[in-house]
Amino acid sequence: MIKITLPDGSIKEVAKNSTPMDVAKSISEGFARNVISAKFNNVTVETSTELTEDGSLLLYTWKDSEGKKAFWHSSAHLLAQAILNFYPNAKLTIGPAIENGFYYDIDFGDETLSDNDFKKIEDKMIEFARQKFEFKLRAISKADALQYYKEQHNEFKVELIENLTDGEITFCDHADFTDLCRGGHIPNTGFIKAVKIMSVAGAYWRGDEKNKQLTRVYGISFPKQKELTEYLHLLEEAKKRDHRKLGKELELFTFSQKVGQGLPLWLPKGAALRERLENFLKKAQKKAGYEMVITPHIGQKELYVTSGHYAKYGEDSFQPIHTPKEDEEFLLKPMNCPHHCEIFNTKPYSYKDLPKRFAEFGTVYRYEQSGELHGLTRVRGFTQDDAHIFCTPEQLDQEFKNVIDLVLYVFSCLGFENFSTQVSIRDMDNLDKYIGDVETWEIAEQAIINAAKDKGLDYVIVEGEAAFYGPKLDFMVKDALGRSWQLGTIQVDYNLPKRFDLTYKGADNQLHRPVMIHRAPFGSMERFIALLLEHTGGNFPLWLMPEQVILLPISEKYEKYSKKVLQLLENYEIRGLIDDRNEKTGKKIRDAEVTKIPFMIIIGEDEENTETISVRKHGGEDLGKMTIEEFSSLVSKEINSTLQEFKFN
Repeated sequence: MIKITLPDGSIKEVAKNSTPMDVAKSISEGFARNVISAKFNNVTVETSTELTEDGSLLLYTWKDSEGKKAFWHSSAHLLAQAILNFYPNAKLTIGPAIENGFYYDIDFGDETLSDNDFKKIEDKMIEFARQKFEFKLRAISKADALQYYKEQHNEFKVELIENLTDGEITFCDHADFTDLCRGGHIPNTGFIKAVKIMSVAGAYWRGDEKNKQLTRVYGISFPKQKELTEYLHLLEEAKKRDHRKLGKELELFTFSQKVGQGLPLWLPKGAALRERLENFLKKAQKKAGYEMVITPHIGQKELYVTSGHYAKYGEDSFQPIHTPKEDEEFLLKPMNCPHHCEIFNTKPYSYKDLPKRFAEFGTVYRYEQSGELHGLTRVRGFTQDDAHIFCTPEQLDQEFKNVIDLVLYVFSCLGFENFSTQVSIRDMDNLDKYIGDVETWEIAEQAIINAAKDKGLDYVIVEGEAAFYGPKLDFMVKDALGRSWQLGTIQVDYNLPKRFDLTYKGADNQLHRPVMIHRAPFGSMERFIALLLEHTGGNFPLWLMPEQVILLPISEKYEKYSKKVLQLLENYEIRGLIDDRNEKTGKKIRDAEVTKIPFMIIIGEDEENTETISVRKHGGEDLGKMTIEEFSSLVSKEINSTLQEFKFN
């Protein structure tokens, strides 16, 4: 007998060579019917893998992220099987699960795959799925694996196998289909009830543009047709909220091929929106004791070599800028923190001067591959709401909690109510990725966990997501469509102060090393505005709207009174404009609806005679006639319901 420890701490004794599925059945037959994948001693296994020793077992269903990963990875095999049915000469490469679904990169040779082929592939996948083929993993020697794919003339799989070690190579079989695979499958194809080929795109083998271009086939699958239908509906809603579409309609930003890919141009309304967001955060930061600084857009290469960023991210930077002076190189600034370290270094500090909180809306530049660029969410030039706090170790806990309060304030004022947090720590199996010693990493990680716990945050601990210089607390926000975004981060760093030799004089009159906190509630202005656009559908909180009101005179006779009303509204700090086009009122209302302006004021003879206004809300609600003072009170009340004053403890 062997002892199997379950997640709740209970222990089951089962016969040696029992499988995860056997354990699931011993818990409940109903539960076992929903189990689709497993991990034993933190290693992904098949539900049919024989267990030969004591250990911890995790059983996953479709509701678990690991369960979905196995489901979609298995579906990628099914996709490949269906494609080979129609394109027998196609060469398979890799087919992983992704955040939503899966893809398979395939060399179709002289043949092509188009949208017109999707339906037949989907039908064939379902036909195969209904036959409930079991996924069976088997070990194979390196020599036999190489021979198998050499006979198929598949140079891609051969290259993969040549980089593997004999004894760690496995094939997965189902029906008459075989694929190189390391494991992690659902029990059989019958669990897959609904599939959809989403798109095809070009992809270079192993992401290298020097290699052959393959066809990447994206798909998604579900255990119920209803879930696929709901997912496709969600995608349609997402298209309506796409920030690229809304940004164009609302005249916020644009891109120009002449300026360059991934370099957004902010139009007047977008620039005003950004300015309001910046001023909103600056006001809160001032109360919290931050000092604004400004750093240049370039820095000497040596600055980023010192910080360690160049060694980690040099390949993702723009090429160095060479000056007329020999051997002098500058880089477009890829991050702000090294500059802020140098600001701290400009004069000596004592412990009485700390904490020092330097903040900057600093624009940085990173060379993202053209295929990775996406609207405002992935760009080559972006502005971070960056700040760095230099404090004593004793101040770290309170300073970190203060930043949490600031992030929560930002979320509250902007309507992000559904969020969780993750403590991102080191990958314990790959410590070479990080700088610094083990002791300070452990102190930093525990400091974040303690702060998150004390603030009552709903958090999980995730290995391998830390920055190379320190652990962090990441805020994961769910938008109105239920999609999760990483938004806002707070990091603890003992390493950059050491690399830049930052010191302060302690009460003992000795020099000590400060602790550094990196924080960015927005993350980047570009990505944050993209998320805000998609979350709100362009219906920003009233205090943030580019225009809060539009005046619609029913004829040019009432333009004079409209101008008077607009001036009075401006006295109440209400932003607006007049639509004085020679158009019918109905057309003006429809156009105002498209631009998401919260309030429409209709002005005609009756309004002019009574010195009132008729107010219509975005979405069609008629609020009736009122005085300008009453309208101003209504606007003020709505703004105050979301825009609270920041209270710094």
